[in-house]
Amino acid sequence: MATTEQQKILDKIDEKRDHVIEFLQKIISIPSVTGDEGPIQDFLGDYLGNLGLDVDKWETDWEELKKHPGYRPVEVGYEGRPNIVATLKGTGGGRSLLLNGHVDVIPIGMKEGWSQEPWGGKIEDGRIYGRGAADMKSGVASHIMAVECMLAAGLKPKGDIMVNLVIDEELSGHGTLDTVIRGYRADGGISGETSGLAVQPACIGRIWFEIMIRGKAAGIQTRYEGVSGIELGTKICKAVQDLEDTRVATVSHPLYPNALDSLPCIIGSFSAGNYPSAFPDTCLLKGSIGTVPGEDHQGVKDSLVAQIARAAAEDPWMKDHPPEVRFVGFDAEASHIPEDHPIVTTLIKNFKEFMGRDPEISGRQGAADTRFLNSYGDTPTVIFGPGSSAVMHSNDEYVPVDDYIDAVKIMALTIGDWCGLE
Repeated sequence: MATTEQQKILDKIDEKRDHVIEFLQKIISIPSVTGDEGPIQDFLGDYLGNLGLDVDKWETDWEELKKHPGYRPVEVGYEGRPNIVATLKGTGGGRSLLLNGHVDVIPIGMKEGWSQEPWGGKIEDGRIYGRGAADMKSGVASHIMAVECMLAAGLKPKGDIMVNLVIDEELSGHGTLDTVIRGYRADGGISGETSGLAVQPACIGRIWFEIMIRGKAAGIQTRYEGVSGIELGTKICKAVQDLEDTRVATVSHPLYPNALDSLPCIIGSFSAGNYPSAFPDTCLLKGSIGTVPGEDHQGVKDSLVAQIARAAAEDPWMKDHPPEVRFVGFDAEASHIPEDHPIVTTLIKNFKEFMGRDPEISGRQGAADTRFLNSYGDTPTVIFGPGSSAVMHSNDEYVPVDDYIDAVKIMALTIGDWCGLE
């Protein structure tokens, strides 16, 4: 049962329902593709300041960031793209809580592929549409609205609440890493990443790779003297598929019972040749591997290299001209905290009391910034958000209105339970 104080917050959320929805629509309407997060951070920083939170807004020192073992190479720096931690100081005697969320979104792609305005935040059939509606502006909004409604109900937390809004999650996660470097810590954390209201103590890892294959050049008339990059690339694609088959059959984790969904090992891009009337002597493959918590991250990379070497050794050309495997781009380790950690059990308790049923407890089938908070930040962090991973990054991305409102309420209950209220 909700305490008297918690019920006051729930009542306030109901009273402010229209405002809670309009806030999400507003932040969806602010384009914030990775690299252009400045405007939304300006808006949110001002908004949180007006609520009375102490706003720390800073730009990442790229050179300093490069010194951290969690850094991954990126091509664009951080000028004009600040991170935010807005702190609501507790009155004392409660546990601190960090609410983490990223404000950047992926590009909208071809606008013609959308039936809704990508930056519109329109409501139709009980859904709020727009880029970032699921991933993860609804999660960000659920954090901010839970705190705002708590304050509007005349309540204050006993423990500190830190609203952490970060950039560059889609490419690197460096915004959260820099939050750790800046020294922010809490007794527990909640990431509002897409979970479909499942409680997720774990996230998978993701490794991007490239495989450069060089055949033998030839003229188009004497193409029979050449070695086709397309044919070689097809063989290597099969080797990558074989590695996925092996991993699905041998790698397991209790939070990821469906290994086929959780352990993709695929070629996502196949590029060969450069001209319609020229022999295709080269091929560049790009792909990614998913990993689960507990795996040796470097060992998974090594297994791909070994797999490609075995396939090359069986080919009369590639055995003497082996493909080059490179690990470039996104590189995120899997992460997890114990299912019985207090931040997890507190979230489960409040979900159950509000929803009247047990939550789904699973692992997120996508990488998440929790890896930095768990590994480097001494802030055990669980994932819980209203958006679904099944529709994130899609055309006509959306979040159900009811799921969003439920997330705000469950967040408010959990804040009260974890931090204490007075």
